[in-house]
Order: sequence, then C-alpha cells, then structure tokens
Amino acid sequence: MAEGVLHKSVREQLIIAGIQEINKYGLQGFSIRRIANECGVSCAAPYKHFKDRHNFIAAIIEYINLQWAARQQKIMKEYYGDTRKQLVEISLDYVRFLLENPHFRSIIMLKDEEFDSVYKNMRGQLSRLAKELISKYCSEAQLSAEDERRKTYIIRSLIYGAALMFDNGELEYNEENMRFVESSIDREFDLP
Repeated sequence: MAEGVLHKSVREQLIIAGIQEINKYGLQGFSIRRIANECGVSCAAPYKHFKDRHNFIAAIIEYINLQWAARQQKIMKEYYGDTRKQLVEISLDYVRFLLENPHFRSIIMLKDEEFDSVYKNMRGQLSRLAKELISKYCSEAQLSAEDERRKTYIIRSLIYGAALMFDNGELEYNEENMRFVESSIDREFDLP
C-alpha cells in the first residue's frame, strides 16, 4: 500500500514539474529528462507513470481538468435547480481558478496540432460544463440557437477578459470588481 502512495506522489510531483516545464520552455521544449532531474528521480522514472511524451502531457491536462471539476461539482450542488445561478457562479469561479493557478494557463491555452490530433477533446473538458449550462439556460428561456452562440461567446469573453485584466493589473482583483464581473455575466441573460 505504501508503494501505491509513493507512486501516486511521484506521479503528481512529475505532473506539477511538467506544468512548470511547459510554462518555462513551452511544449516544443518539453523535456522529460529535465523534469525527472527537477524531481530528483531517474530519467526512466517518468516512464513508469507515463507511456510517452503525449501521454505525459495528457496526464497534465487531466490533472488540471480534475482540479477544475472538483470546484464545479461543489457549485453545481450548492445551486442545484438554478441553472442561471450555476452558470454565473461557475463563470466567476473559473476567473478565480485562472488567477489562483497562473501556471495552468499555458496548458489551458496550449495549441499543438500533433498533440491535438491525438487528444483533441481533453482541453475542451474545462469549458464543457459552462457550455452545457449556457445551452440549458437558453433552452429553458426559449432562446434561439443564434442567441445561444452569441451568449456563449460573450460569457467566455467576459471570463477570459476579466482574468486577463486582473492578471495584468488593468483591473484590481478584489471583491468589488468580482461583483462587477458577476453582474456583467448575469446581466447578459437579461439581454435579448
């Protein structure tokens, strides 16, 4: 049993080091050898946990997805039965998630044709629930497919725009400004 715990902690340590590796060197400079060295393990050790480079990167994306999924589940339970409130709260928490985990951003924004041809749906998992909630809300409100597309675009723009503005200092990251973001997202569903 201790061996399983050890493998899990080494695997997680490798994943965290992999995230830092991508942030520092990009996907093209991703070095499993350098990651192993950073973690103080042999060059062969990562291959006990990941089949190859692509599998390692997929595990990193899966790790980020799991971190975000846990937060989403909590919100979905807390606001059960209120699609609009779930959508607004998940959107706000995604802004917080991006700001609290700046080291995840390069992975979330990752674009690599070779990687995407194998693992094309993994990064999309981060925004899957928000898209589903927008679709559900638009259906409940009897909005058109065009309205749904526009609202998806606007909500996602508000999320990423707010995170960027908080991150680069254009907007101070505080409760007052988060309430501004919240009201902007919520107000979008009052508009035609």
